[in-house]
Amino acid sequence: MVIGATGQIGRVAVGALATDGWEVTAVSRGGGRDESWPDGVRTARADRADDSALATAVGDGCDVLVDMVAYGPEHARQLTNLAGRVGSAVVVSSLSVYEDDKGRNFDTQEQPDGFPEYPVPLSEDQRTIAPGEASYSTRKAGLERELLAAAAELPTTLLRAGAIHGAHCRTPRELYFVKRNLDGRRRRVLAYGGKSRFHPASVHNIAELVRLAARKPGARALNAVDPDAPTVAEIAVAVDAVMGVETESVLVDGPAPAETVGDTPWSVPHPVVCDMAAAERELGYRAVVRYAETLPDTVAWIERQLAGRDWREAYPRMFQNYGDLFDYAAEDAWLRA
Repeated sequence: MVIGATGQIGRVAVGALATDGWEVTAVSRGGGRDESWPDGVRTARADRADDSALATAVGDGCDVLVDMVAYGPEHARQLTNLAGRVGSAVVVSSLSVYEDDKGRNFDTQEQPDGFPEYPVPLSEDQRTIAPGEASYSTRKAGLERELLAAAAELPTTLLRAGAIHGAHCRTPRELYFVKRNLDGRRRRVLAYGGKSRFHPASVHNIAELVRLAARKPGARALNAVDPDAPTVAEIAVAVDAVMGVETESVLVDGPAPAETVGDTPWSVPHPVVCDMAAAERELGYRAVVRYAETLPDTVAWIERQLAGRDWREAYPRMFQNYGDLFDYAAEDAWLRA
């Protein structure tokens, strides 16, 4: 059973599991079906916030429950309450649960010198933040803590995803470069010398981890990222190549020179680059795609969503998370100065 089956990762994971021979029930609020799924995939309608609806969807039970949308300790308890009917679970978490050795994490990044400085590469034995209700990160940490504590009743693999990319993404970082190219912008300002690295995670690689974890239940937390972690400047050039344009990068040492100039969704002062050795060792994981290979599909998806629409209408969460990413007037003023 896959909860959140029609979301960005769920669509691919359902197909991967079905192709691997599982009898898959795809659960979503709308009960929809993706056109890429094999005919044998069953669908069910349930709001995961409704305990009784989810329990009804599980019915007499399932061998593996895959949860794409679990968020917070209440969802962990919802899953553990089903332990008698579920053999094992695979649950998507986030890299944001990590903190560095000075206690800095994604929640402190807006403070002076508040961005975490993780080891490179970052492994699963790095300490995590305290659970709580304050933020996305603390609630994900609470989800993890409760599921791992109940591993004897419900063996769970937690997948700590990086910067997720692919079609159907509601917060595609690639939007930053795709829209600029569509708007004819041929100069871009990149903070931190364009060297920022925030490890991407393809939906196809996450789906492969789901497939492998379903076959090998256990109590574990694993990083879930691509085999490569390109710099923001390299990502910009790759998007240009897909779109057939040439753009000049204006590189700025240090942080963004103005509030809406040079700050991309990948711009970080210290690299966030993960180690995948644990997944390789425990699951036999090998990445199925590299970042550049999936970029044409990602770019095409973003272009379709932007066609005839304001970007804030097409991607409201991007505006909510990052503010005005396309303040061209401010950028032009800075470049003239």
